[in-house]
Amino acid sequence: MSFDELVAEATSVSVAGWDFSWLDGRASEQRPSWGYQRLIGTRLAHVQSALDIQTGGGEVLAGVPALPPLTVATESWPPNLAKAAALLHPRGATVVADTDEPPLPFLAGSFDLVISRHPVTVWWAEIARVLRPGGTYLSQQVGPASVFELVEHFLGPQPPAVRGGRHPDLARAAAERAGLHVVDLRFEELRTEFFDVGAVIYFLRKVIWMVPGFTVEAYLPQLRALHDRLQDGPFVATTTRFLIEARKP
Repeated sequence: MSFDELVAEATSVSVAGWDFSWLDGRASEQRPSWGYQRLIGTRLAHVQSALDIQTGGGEVLAGVPALPPLTVATESWPPNLAKAAALLHPRGATVVADTDEPPLPFLAGSFDLVISRHPVTVWWAEIARVLRPGGTYLSQQVGPASVFELVEHFLGPQPPAVRGGRHPDLARAAAERAGLHVVDLRFEELRTEFFDVGAVIYFLRKVIWMVPGFTVEAYLPQLRALHDRLQDGPFVATTTRFLIEARKP
């Protein structure tokens, strides 16, 4: 396909929800070894109440075998809310519109387990508040300088303070300040490949914080240069992920 055809295709497809299946065959991402969905599925089967913060379209939570009697998911983006409700309501879960700003709309000590996959912001004090004593927070998060080869293609070199953000050590310190005890912290660097410029456009439209304010028009020269570069093979970037488990005393 030509550059213009790839652009037209990638800008017309919906980016609602957190399903990346449109990228099948156009991009690949190595997955962390711990298997987040499998891991939360095991935990959810052994608690009575759980909260999934920033559930996206609910795809990850809906894919686990069994949900506890009280399961609640929060989401802020209206298109995602509709998708999450359609997936989770039949499973008996409640979907709550939330602003992703504190406070969480729940009473203190409401949940045995709080989970979150790739939260944009983590409000540690609120997580500690809504957990019951002995409850657990389990989250897979984006690590430092993730996919920054792509970010810096569009934005240029980023300062050390930006590259070093989202470090697992920072998450540990924040959890401990909130009164939680970190019982597991794992970090992995993984390989991501983009095979055509349409995949890059779709990714940046969907993961809006990677290149804030991204539009094809604003970054047309960088996209054309990337398209030319992709004729010689995939664009390779390093994805970073960490898993953190913290317990309330």
